[in-house]
Parts: sequence; structure tokens; C-alpha cells
Amino acid sequence: MNLNYKALVGAVAGLAMFTAAAATAQITGAGSTFVYPVLSKWSAAYHAVSGKAVNYQSIGSGAGIAQIKAKTVTFGATDKPLTANELNAAGLIQFPVVIGGIVPIVNVSGVKPGQLVLDGPTLAGIYLGKISTWSDPAIKKLNPGVNLPSTAIKVVHRSDGSGTTFQLTTYLSRVSPEWKSSAGADTAVEWPTGIGAKGNEGVAGNVRQLTGTIGYVEFAYARQNQLAYAKMVNQFFQWSFKNGDQAAISLDYVPLPDNAVKAIEASWKQVQGWGM
Repeated sequence: MNLNYKALVGAVAGLAMFTAAAATAQITGAGSTFVYPVLSKWSAAYHAVSGKAVNYQSIGSGAGIAQIKAKTVTFGATDKPLTANELNAAGLIQFPVVIGGIVPIVNVSGVKPGQLVLDGPTLAGIYLGKISTWSDPAIKKLNPGVNLPSTAIKVVHRSDGSGTTFQLTTYLSRVSPEWKSSAGADTAVEWPTGIGAKGNEGVAGNVRQLTGTIGYVEFAYARQNQLAYAKMVNQFFQWSFKNGDQAAISLDYVPLPDNAVKAIEASWKQVQGWGM
């Protein structure tokens, strides 16, 4: 059994940064497209109860950081947290405001949402340009029974400074030494292949319009745009339960009995979002 979760690349926190003395009547913000859907909904609800409008520009984490540092907005939002030195130098504070998941989204003929399965090395291979067709053996091995076409994979990535990119590339750096040594992890990287699009909105739009594409967005964009998302294999503990007994015994631990392992694996299916 593979553990395939829809919260693929991992949960991330949107981070808001305020000037210490910010206390103006008009609330303005800019930054993360990742967090835009919920900030937009919060803003509308807040306006209804308070009469105060919140003007948030969904322009990407990099631009949001630049604007809050320039103090042209009341707050900025980014999915890449700033260091203590950066915060102190700009007179800012930061705190998490929401957690979401980044998902690979695809437009492959006949593939439904959640039907395609990928793992970390395979996703890295796609973004490195080394896995270039949907019928590549690495993808087919993870998807027995799925009718995958032999068409070329069109990679879509962010063209702007992006906290979503930072989170994705951090993940790719952890699962692929080659990715780490070449592109690395940042809000903007030298992409080995693909076309760029601005914001989560732009990536979602390109994938929706172009057959054979793969991109990455916050999960809300996948759901709202009715896009097919891929599920990622996350099987560290499953692997450990299956293969790690001897290592545990060698260190004077006692492995879990089989019935306990089965109960634990069954409990994983109760995680919210399992199989969606």
C-alpha cells in the first residue's frame, strides 16, 4: 500500500509582516498569491462587519516583501519566512496566518483529479527535464492501470519571485541531490526547462489551457479551477515499519508487532483529505 496524500509538497504557512508602528485607517497589503483566496474571503467578511476595506494585491511573495520593506503597504505576505536579521533591519515582525498545501497539477488526457501518482525523485526528474514524456517508465511504474499517453510533458513554473516556488524547490532539494546542486531552493531559480507564468493564477491558467502540462499551485487553485492534481507518495514510516525491524533490534529497540502496524496504517486513512 502506498500512502498518497493530496497535500503533496507539504503544508506551508503564509507569513504576514507588519511595520511595528502601522496603525492606519486604510489597510493595504501585497504579496503571496498562495494565500490570496483566503485573504480575499477574510477581507470581504471583515468589511461587512467593520465597514473597513482591505486592499490586497496578489503579486507574489518577492514583490510583497519589497513593498512592505519600502513601507508602501500596511502588510506583506510571503510563503518564505524572513530571517531575524532581515526583520530587524527593516523594522518588521512576522507571524503565520494560515497553512495550506502545494500540489502538482496536470492536464493529461483521461487523467482525473487524484488519479496520477508521483514521488519526489520522479517530480524532480520532470522539473529537471530528464523525464520528458507522460509514458516514461518512471511514471508508468507508479501508475499501473492508468492509460498514460506518449505525449511530451510541458513544464509550467513561476516567472515571478514566489514563496510557492521556494517551498517546491526546497522539497525538490530534499528529494533530489541533483536538483539541490543545480537549481537549488529559492523564491526564483534557474529552471532547467519549462515556461514561466505569473502567480498561482497564471500557473493554473496555463495548465488548464495546455494539454500535457504540469505545474504547481496552492491546493485551493486546483479545486477552484477544477484541475487534476497528482498525489505524492509519502511512505517513510511505512517503509520503516516494513524494512526497519533489524535496524531497530541492532540498537536495542523492540519493533512494533504486526497487528499494531496494521492498526497504525489503517489510522493513516483517516487523515483529512485521504484519497481525495
